[in-house]
Amino acid sequence: MSILTGIRIVSFNHFLMGPLAIQHLADLGAEVIAVEPIDGAFQRKWGGANTDVDGQTMLLLSANRNKESIALDLKKPRGVEIAKALIQNADVVAENYRPGVMERFGLGYDALKQLKPDIIYAAGSGYGADGPWAAEPGQDLLVQAMSGLAMVTGSRENGPRAVGVSAVDHHGASLLALGILAAVIRRLRTGVGGRVDVSLLDAAIDLQLESLTCFLNSNEKPDVRPTGPRSGWYFPAPYGIYETRDGHIAISLGDLELLYDALNIPSNRQIPNKDAYERRDEVTSIIADALKSLSVAEVVDKLSSKRVWHSKVNDYDDLINHPQVRHLNKFQTVPGATGHDVTLVGNPIQIDGQSLTIHRPPEKLGAQTKKILGEIGLSNPEIDELVKEGVVHNS
Repeated sequence: MSILTGIRIVSFNHFLMGPLAIQHLADLGAEVIAVEPIDGAFQRKWGGANTDVDGQTMLLLSANRNKESIALDLKKPRGVEIAKALIQNADVVAENYRPGVMERFGLGYDALKQLKPDIIYAAGSGYGADGPWAAEPGQDLLVQAMSGLAMVTGSRENGPRAVGVSAVDHHGASLLALGILAAVIRRLRTGVGGRVDVSLLDAAIDLQLESLTCFLNSNEKPDVRPTGPRSGWYFPAPYGIYETRDGHIAISLGDLELLYDALNIPSNRQIPNKDAYERRDEVTSIIADALKSLSVAEVVDKLSSKRVWHSKVNDYDDLINHPQVRHLNKFQTVPGATGHDVTLVGNPIQIDGQSLTIHRPPEKLGAQTKKILGEIGLSNPEIDELVKEGVVHNS
């Protein structure tokens, strides 16, 4: 996809939120130069489940495709000079170091504005660029806990529980990419650059927009921890996930009378729709009792016959083999940078009916160092000397 062809991004990102934000833009055609330390960014060193493909971590494979790689030592003046030369030809600089780190390198927003007045500077952080928590370690689980997300995802019976994936990182990446696109459009219209900031805390709060709006405008401050099979404290029954004889089923919003009919619940146990919120614990208990002896297949058949909104709760094997997921071609196997095939999760966006392509797998560290340095005017002997001095790494 070539929509962002001509937009050049120099990315000083690590871990997940920053790299994923820029991968979204790379998938859309932006030219991305990923700048990493000489020994590689964090995503090359940790990746989850003790799993790798020929030394490539899962974190590396998740958010680093469609980018060129250069390795620079920014603690050395020559490394900073090279970074500034790259930025001279860039539209966007993106980073997700802790606040103050880029300033110590001489690459903060104020310094880069002097270098290139129309630069777009995009920063991802844990808690924001300033404030009493700006220097605290920002990591998905910690932010889920701090923001209340773990509390509303848990239950009164079992306590708080984090979402099972790095949901805050992922949402933060989307918001950061959105902010960058908005800044690019403004610059195209006005010639004015600017600074974009998104924090993990911003993202975690935004994920709870509906819940927090309900809470902030409630006359009484309710307990936000759901009970039993209910999901979400502010939804009416039957909203939740229920246990069956051989699995679990999710039942969403809808007409309780249709649900009672589908499950043959006697009229003397039926609670009317008008009480679906106030008596939600009673309703969910009635539904839970009716489902325990049934199989998932039986429940799906019953609920489908009455057009009750529902879904089987899938594990990952179920997901991968789901016909709709296969139709959308969500998982793509491509040749990896080391020669081994890797299977990646495709970009979620389609444009004109076409999915965004993977044209470059996550690269080896410094795979394009020599090429990129040549583009800013360095000769091969100069590049070799920089490699020898440890200023750059060339794969």
